[in-house]
Amino acid sequence: MHTYPRRRVVAALSGLVVAAASVTGLAASTAVVATGVMTPAIGAHPDYRIAGHLTSNPSATPFSCQTTTPAQCYGPAQIRAAYGVDKLASQFHLTGAGTTIAIVDAYQSPTITSDLASFDTLFDLPAPTFHIIAPDGRTPFDPTNADEVDWAGEITLDVEYAHAIAPGATIDLVLAKSDADPDIYSAQQFAISHNLGNVLSQSFGEAEQCMDPTIQQNTHTLFEQAAAERMTVFASAGDDGAAQPTCDGTGFMEAVGTPASDPLVTGVGGTILDADGTTGAYHGETVWNEPDFNAAGGGGYSVLYGAPNYQRSLHLPARGVPDVSYNAAIIGGVLAVWSSSGQGAGLVFQFGGTSAGSPQWSGLVALANQFGHHRIGAINNELYLLGHGFIGSQLFHDVTTGNNTYYGVSTTVPGYSATPGWDAASGLGSPKANNLVPLLAASF
Repeated sequence: MHTYPRRRVVAALSGLVVAAASVTGLAASTAVVATGVMTPAIGAHPDYRIAGHLTSNPSATPFSCQTTTPAQCYGPAQIRAAYGVDKLASQFHLTGAGTTIAIVDAYQSPTITSDLASFDTLFDLPAPTFHIIAPDGRTPFDPTNADEVDWAGEITLDVEYAHAIAPGATIDLVLAKSDADPDIYSAQQFAISHNLGNVLSQSFGEAEQCMDPTIQQNTHTLFEQAAAERMTVFASAGDDGAAQPTCDGTGFMEAVGTPASDPLVTGVGGTILDADGTTGAYHGETVWNEPDFNAAGGGGYSVLYGAPNYQRSLHLPARGVPDVSYNAAIIGGVLAVWSSSGQGAGLVFQFGGTSAGSPQWSGLVALANQFGHHRIGAINNELYLLGHGFIGSQLFHDVTTGNNTYYGVSTTVPGYSATPGWDAASGLGSPKANNLVPLLAASF
């Protein structure tokens, strides 16, 4: 099967969206189990949109999509303000300095280094220490291969928004030579066995039912090793609501995605953030569901894992996903620089999908590691302990509206509704980072 990246995109050149071609991942292989693939949690917004001119001072000249009410896109400063990351910088001078975020992706983006530099100039961010590691060799980039282009967009989103949240952290981008399960596993194994990062971000997934059982078990063993190394592991929950693509790629079925469903992984679902596009002032959130794009935040119950100890008090039928959430909206996505799309160099794209959440939560943990002067490791036990009652309301935005029903072209898969507290559409909610990060660091 393929691993699908978790992101959706809108493009702009000097303010004009110049193409609307889909860059979603290719259909899963017809070799159903043994050659499964992961797919990135991103896709393509098909509309032409004006996003404003490239400028080194967007606070003075914001993109037009930032000026609507509610905002239809956000830059790094607005996202940082909405979730309280800016307060961590101003009060505690937290940047992620001294920490490393490892990001696993497939194939490559030949322009990621220059795109990251342009992103930093555009949004007034410092240049990071950035390494690209291809343990099995770097696959030559084929701009005519839609799957590879999709992964290049995934790499763009992952790297730029991990950096946006933790601008002082080192980023190690670990590239699998393809999105086939064995190749993804090889990259994960390299990152974990070499103890590359304080935190590991994975913005891809596939239905649990589609992964080869041996690779699945070996991957779980890797996550046990990561926990022993006190490495925090995140994964995006998916962009198809309570559904995942079938193993032969011909449709959709009720399922949750792996690796997000692994109990040692913190699964990140999606919301639609309502915040001021200029100031980032937080107004509210609802579960991410945009039927016009056949997209919604992943969530549901595992067929592989029972309810872990940290979810026992919830009386769930099995391991529930997601654990937490973050903005994943397409209309309301984040702005990123991407030049390997095939649509021209120096373009600013509007990205959505649960792909946005995993690297940004990874950035938050990098800040927590800096605050506590140590790795905090696997965080699910602490997240659920902290997420209850009054203290939980100070640490999380509890998302209580919306659902993650998947509305496909020919298939509807009923999902789950948001409720007070944890639910299978939004998890515990999104972070109030200025309160959560210090307390999370102090919990270890």
